[in-house]
Amino acid sequence: MSRRNVANSRMTTEEPIESIPNTEASLDSQAESAETPVLPRESAITQEEFDRLKAERDSLIDRLARTQAEFDNVRKREARERAEFRDYAVANAVEQFLPVLDNFQLALKSNGTVEQLRTGVELIVKQMEEALRSLNVQPVEAVGAEFNPRVHEALEMVEKSDVPDHQVFEEVRPGYRIKERLIRPALVRVASNPQQKEA
Repeated sequence: MSRRNVANSRMTTEEPIESIPNTEASLDSQAESAETPVLPRESAITQEEFDRLKAERDSLIDRLARTQAEFDNVRKREARERAEFRDYAVANAVEQFLPVLDNFQLALKSNGTVEQLRTGVELIVKQMEEALRSLNVQPVEAVGAEFNPRVHEALEMVEKSDVPDHQVFEEVRPGYRIKERLIRPALVRVASNPQQKEA
């Protein structure tokens, strides 16, 4: 067999070469299919199921409206009760001071001496202090106590060698508290002892 015939026979017996697929086109089509969401088939709802869901929705809307109405009623009732309690508390406090006011008015109408008027005012002050005690209002400790910025307000510091440093030696205006709550700080004068500072 000649060389030409051998080459021809090889060509006829060999399998044809398959074409190489275009990898870029293949990757693009895969990316497109991955990005496109697969939608589920629409399920057909029967009229009975639709009516049931509609009734359930209407029931929930009605329940929501009732809950909102109840919440508004509770909020209004709470505001009304708070206002009533405040009025009651004010009335209770005012009731304690009405006798004090009566005595002040009687003192103004009095024609007594200066000494009698002074004695009357002292009795009214004691009555006022008793009214404050009945409301759990206590005076802030001042004279003799160490200065405390939480309950004292310093009017001035005065050099004094016979009083410990930072001690309150004079109360200009009393302070008051209810339990741990400060109503008003005591206005005081505070000692500054140079001898203790040097030591």
